[in-house]
Amino acid sequence: MNDDLFRVDELAEAATVSVDTVRYYQHRGLLDPPKRVGRLAFYSTAHLTRLKRIQELKGQGLSLETIRRILAGANPIDAALATAVAGEGEKKLSMEEVADEAGVPLGLVESLVAEGLLLPLSPDTERQYTEADVGAVRGGMAMLEAGVPLSRLLELGRRYAKAVDEIAEEAVTLFDEYVRRPTRGRPEQPVDLLLEAFNRLLPAASALARHSFERAVVTAARRRIEENLDS
Repeated sequence: MNDDLFRVDELAEAATVSVDTVRYYQHRGLLDPPKRVGRLAFYSTAHLTRLKRIQELKGQGLSLETIRRILAGANPIDAALATAVAGEGEKKLSMEEVADEAGVPLGLVESLVAEGLLLPLSPDTERQYTEADVGAVRGGMAMLEAGVPLSRLLELGRRYAKAVDEIAEEAVTLFDEYVRRPTRGRPEQPVDLLLEAFNRLLPAASALARHSFERAVVTAARRRIEENLDS
């Protein structure tokens, strides 16, 4: 290896990734092909810089498709929002680590993922979950320990997930229509202001939805108890 050119194994070592990863990124269009000299292929320092940037963005929880668009010159505001949505700085966990921290069998976590009750942050990384997922698994385990059958719990979870997904889509549409899109026509709009709005509105919307659900559960429980007082 000289100061400017790398063989594929040298590039992989310099970027602390595998040769297969380098070739996969090329296949996905994230990394330009190497320069060929006869039958030999050489990569440059630009390839190394790009590869390290890909790894940095991937570490933030972004999908490879999102990374490709950012590297291709996506709108800076949208790129910043993508990073914010991915939970930059938040500790990321693998499925095995979620099971270990929650103190449950890995098979249970795999069942929750398969049923759509635990949603990965990104399909392109091993560490797709957070401490919030650990809390959700513990909550499910508490219901199982209380005697709720797993099949009924999964059925309830599927119905809840479907309803939540529909509401979440509507909430994101509202943000997109009334907050994000108006900024696209104002390039002078600071990215920080939009991120501040997103970081303020996301927990606000989550708190509103959580409050409505918790209040509805309490109300339903009180109604059921009152109905059974004389039984």
